[in-house]
Amino acid sequence: MKRKYLTILILLITVQSVVAQVTFKTVVSKTELGLNERLRIEFSIDRQGGDDFTPPDFKNFKVLAGPSQSSSFSSINGKTSYKLTYTYVIQPTAKGTFTIPSATVTYEGEQIKSNTVRITVTDAIEIPEDPEDPRYIAQQNIHLVAEVSNMTPYVGESISVVYKLYVDINQVNVQNTREASSPSFNGFWSQNIEVKKWVAKNGTYGGKPHRFVIVRKTVLIPTKAGNLEIEPLEMEITAGVPIGRRDFFGNMLMNDVNFTLTSGKRTIRVKELPSEDKPFNFNGAVGDFEFSVTSSKTELKSNESAQIKVELKGEGNLKLIKLPGIESSNGLEVYDPEHKENISTTLNGLSGSVYDQYAVVPQSRGKFKIPGVSFSYFNPKEGKYHSVDTAPIVLNALTGVELSDQTIVSNKQTVITNEGDIRYIHLKTDFVSTLEDEEFFGSDLFYLLMILPLLSIPLGIFIGRKKLERDSDIVGNKRRKADRLARKFLSQARKELGKKEAFYIALEKALHNYLKAKLHVETSEISIEKIAEILENKKVDELTIQEFSKVLENCDYARYTPSTDVMMKQEYENAKMAISKIDKQL
Repeated sequence: MKRKYLTILILLITVQSVVAQVTFKTVVSKTELGLNERLRIEFSIDRQGGDDFTPPDFKNFKVLAGPSQSSSFSSINGKTSYKLTYTYVIQPTAKGTFTIPSATVTYEGEQIKSNTVRITVTDAIEIPEDPEDPRYIAQQNIHLVAEVSNMTPYVGESISVVYKLYVDINQVNVQNTREASSPSFNGFWSQNIEVKKWVAKNGTYGGKPHRFVIVRKTVLIPTKAGNLEIEPLEMEITAGVPIGRRDFFGNMLMNDVNFTLTSGKRTIRVKELPSEDKPFNFNGAVGDFEFSVTSSKTELKSNESAQIKVELKGEGNLKLIKLPGIESSNGLEVYDPEHKENISTTLNGLSGSVYDQYAVVPQSRGKFKIPGVSFSYFNPKEGKYHSVDTAPIVLNALTGVELSDQTIVSNKQTVITNEGDIRYIHLKTDFVSTLEDEEFFGSDLFYLLMILPLLSIPLGIFIGRKKLERDSDIVGNKRRKADRLARKFLSQARKELGKKEAFYIALEKALHNYLKAKLHVETSEISIEKIAEILENKKVDELTIQEFSKVLENCDYARYTPSTDVMMKQEYENAKMAISKIDKQL
């Protein structure tokens, strides 16, 4: 028995010593680097059989490339060696001293961790002037510029930001580009204008001729006053720098370099709207507008309705304006308005029209007056306020009952007494008891209970077939499951309908919680563009991604702009539909 225990102990010690000999380590190209530099990090195990590699959380770093996997095997003088390596290229996103945690790998059922690495990130490092250095040559001849149309707008005034990539094609050749980080527009309502195709044009930069392409166009509307910062756009560039030699066919040989370009931060000084001469009914409309209130008809028949349209046309912050309502008079039934928009977005801002259309139905014959509506706006080009007062609308109902003709008639009746109302109480009755003794066996109830199980058999077969058909309906089941999931995540937002800020906060949180549950990714800290990219990688169709992104964008700016119950209900339905569509595709 002792010999048996001794054998087991020796085996355990042998296994532990084998595991202990496995080396899994982290190696970095440098431990101190600038904010604009890259870091190469490798995780290597020196034994075959390492499975389930899990990288660390690269917090405060962004992954530019990887993981790339490589392995090597050698045998020298009978001694063999093996190494499996996972490689990443990362770049810091903030300054400071950070610790990259351990990676993990499973070897023979045991989980092994690599060592942690401490990295110090300093300010961006200036590349020394070296005319022979290809990276220096590339950075001196490629520039990313953010051109802002107006650096000092008023609150609510549209401005545009155009991002241009300038290249001196006589010195370098751009081979590949990738957007590394999207700019954030805190304090602005924003909308991107799609750049369908990059078109190279001639231009100048620093007094020298360059070729440039527009990589992004965005329209911004500041929602508050003060110094607001536009975060930079970052792009990763792969450029070819001529080395002064040609190949056998006469083509210029290139030295490829990779680096990151940034447009730099831009500070916009947003001016408060003037308080002098500000109309009492001003609600934030900024631009150049035409305001009108019209009726589809002024003479109506019985039970006929008129359409009252409150419309705003022109250029300005149309998507952020709440139109004034109409006042109804006695005898008119006014229904909730239908809101419609016809707005185009260009670098000059938003232009088009928005309107609320009310259905109005007279309840009686006569004339009804809808008072005029007052609307005020601020014109930033003129620097002053304008007020528009519309004329009242008179509706003439030609048929129906006049209010003065309507009377309420109450017919009174005399109460007649009858001496015979209360009579003497009979002491004897001819009532017959309904409780007769009847045996259960052989009764109608007995036979009914006997045949009831037989009747339930075809009913059970019918229900079973219906359930089988329902279970085999894969498309229908996915749709029903998606609808239930959408209602589950949006339940809190539905409770907050009517409370603008609470509703949009709950709606935005529900959308991010849904993405977190489905994609296992924390999306609340990343941009809408990045979310769209993740969904695109998951094979979600482009139209569904656009609908989902639109709801997220609306949640961002709707909390700071007027919003009606109708708009909130519509936004809730849009979110429900977007979640349902995505869930059916994932």
